[in-house]
Amino acid sequence: MRELIIIGAGPAGMTAAVYAARKKIDTLMLTGNIGGMASLSAGIENYMGYSLISGPELMSKFEEQVEEFGIPIEYKTVEKVERADSHFNVVLEDGEVIKAKCVIVASGRSPRRLNVPGEREFLGRGVTYCATCDAPLFVKMDVAVIGGGNAALGAVQQLIKIASKVYIVSIADWNADPIIQEKILKAENIEIYKGYEVTSIEGENYVEKIRIREIETREEIELPVRGVFIEIGSEPNSSLVKGLAKLNERGEILVDCSNRTSVEGLFAAGDVTSAPEKQIIVAAGEGAKAALSAYDYLIRLPS
Repeated sequence: MRELIIIGAGPAGMTAAVYAARKKIDTLMLTGNIGGMASLSAGIENYMGYSLISGPELMSKFEEQVEEFGIPIEYKTVEKVERADSHFNVVLEDGEVIKAKCVIVASGRSPRRLNVPGEREFLGRGVTYCATCDAPLFVKMDVAVIGGGNAALGAVQQLIKIASKVYIVSIADWNADPIIQEKILKAENIEIYKGYEVTSIEGENYVEKIRIREIETREEIELPVRGVFIEIGSEPNSSLVKGLAKLNERGEILVDCSNRTSVEGLFAAGDVTSAPEKQIIVAAGEGAKAALSAYDYLIRLPS
């Protein structure tokens, strides 16, 4: 039986792992990938110690530090976490069960989907959720960015330098930071559709167009595009503790200031929790707190 299992290897999970290692806690990390959504950021200017660094670069730095401490990482998907009499059962997708005295859930978030015809069919063939990863594939092509928040306009910032034209489609007015909006509006190769929703994504082998509908008039129009960048937010990956720990109305794991959940011995950190700001630096701090709380829990357990 492990003393601690950390689920997830984003900023929160990897920071928790380093803190756990420094406390000599017998720790195992379980994750599907390294970096989580932080790896999708093109440029990070607000993580202390770096004036400007990309998400993949910063997460690589995190990973290097985790490796230096020799923390074992297994690339496996966790299906659910169960409470047993005096421990937790972490059930993997393939049915394997790993036991632990305590658990830190740092599983992050996943991009929200439009759920329109063509979205899943054209994933990887024009539909993407990562401008940082895929923008270079659309040089001198027409593309659409769906959304009006910081993530969407951040994607637009990248694409206006690469694509021929960028259509920006949002169901309401933009809610991105004013400084980002100002930069976008100076571009000459954008076309803005506020108050529109996407009804379908169409093409033969690859995306060729999208249909959008004005919410007030219900009038539909077609936009000829080769790429569709969906940037409409994200959802917490909290299903693995649904029915075990308390969640809020947004599906986030409720935690106190010490990252304790409603279940003794179960901790959570990062974007999967009710912590109010979804920032890399906040997630890292929450991961540190969760590991220290787990250590405090472990030393108080009966021998």
